[in-house]
Amino acid sequence: MDNLTFRYSVLLVEGLQVTPQSSQLTFIFLLMAYVFAMVSNIGILIQILAEKSLHQPMYILFCHLPVSDIIGITVLVPRLLRDLMTDPSERYITYVECVFQAFFAHLNGTTSHTILMIMAFDRYVAICNPLRYPTIMSNKMIVKLSAGAWGAAVVPVSILIGLSVRLSHCRSFIANHFCDNPSLFKLSCENTVINNVYGLTFTVVLLTSSLGWVLLTYLRIVMVCIKSNNKATNSKAIKTCSTHLAVYIILQICGFVPIVLHRFPVYAETRKFGGIMFHVIPPGLNPIIYGLQSKEIRQRMLKMCKNKS
Repeated sequence: MDNLTFRYSVLLVEGLQVTPQSSQLTFIFLLMAYVFAMVSNIGILIQILAEKSLHQPMYILFCHLPVSDIIGITVLVPRLLRDLMTDPSERYITYVECVFQAFFAHLNGTTSHTILMIMAFDRYVAICNPLRYPTIMSNKMIVKLSAGAWGAAVVPVSILIGLSVRLSHCRSFIANHFCDNPSLFKLSCENTVINNVYGLTFTVVLLTSSLGWVLLTYLRIVMVCIKSNNKATNSKAIKTCSTHLAVYIILQICGFVPIVLHRFPVYAETRKFGGIMFHVIPPGLNPIIYGLQSKEIRQRMLKMCKNKS
C-alpha cells in the first residue's frame, strides 16, 4: 500500500492516553457498562413490546430512547475496548468506518434531544388536556412524532457529515478517542469555515430548541398544577414528569461537560472521558430511572423474576 493510498483510506486514532494499569481498569469499567446498558435497554424494549398493557403512547415514544442509546453506546464502546488492547501506534481505522462512527455518534446525540422533546409533548397533553389525550395522541400522531424525531436528526446530521466528507485530505491522524465531525474536517487543509458555521448553528439550534421546548411544556404543566386543586392529579403529574426531567437533566449535564472542557486544552484527556460518559451514563441510567419509576414496568419485571424463580 503506497503512502498516498494509506493517508486517504486508513487513519490513525489517538485514542485514550492511559497507563497500562489504568488501561486494564478502564477496559473492565467500559465492558461492564456496555454489557449492563445493552442488557437493560434491550430488556426494557422487550418488556414494552411484549406486554400489551404497556402499549400506551408514553411507553411507545419511550421505546425510541433505548434504540438511540443502543446505537450511541455500540458505535463507541466496542471500538474503544479494542483500542485499549491495541498498541497506540496501531490504532488504525478505515476512513469509511470513521465516517459511519461519526454519523451514528452525532445521530445518537441529536435523537436523544428530539425524542425527549416529543416525550415532553406527550406529558404536556396528558396533564394539560387529559380528556382529549386519547384523541390527540392517536396512532397517527405517534407515527408523526416518531418520524419527526428521527427525521429532524437524520437530515441535519447527514448534511453535517456530508460537508466534511466532500473535503480532500492532507492528514491521516485523528486527534481524538473516536471519530466525530470535527475529527473528519480537521483531516483537510481546505477552508472549513462552512463546516464550522454549520456545525455551530446546528448545535445552537438543537440545544436552544430542546431546552426551550422542554421549559415551555413544563411551565404550562406547572401552571395547570397550580390552578388545579386535585391532589391526585398533581401527584401523578409530579411522578411522571420527574422521570422525564431526571433523564433530560442527566443528558444535559453529560452533554455540557465535554463542551465546557473543550475550551481548556490542558484538560484534553478529561474531556475525552467526558465524551465517553455522554455515550455511557444515559444509556445505563435511563432504563433504571424509567424501570423503577414506572409502576407498570416495575410490576412486569417483578412478574418475570417470579416466573423464573
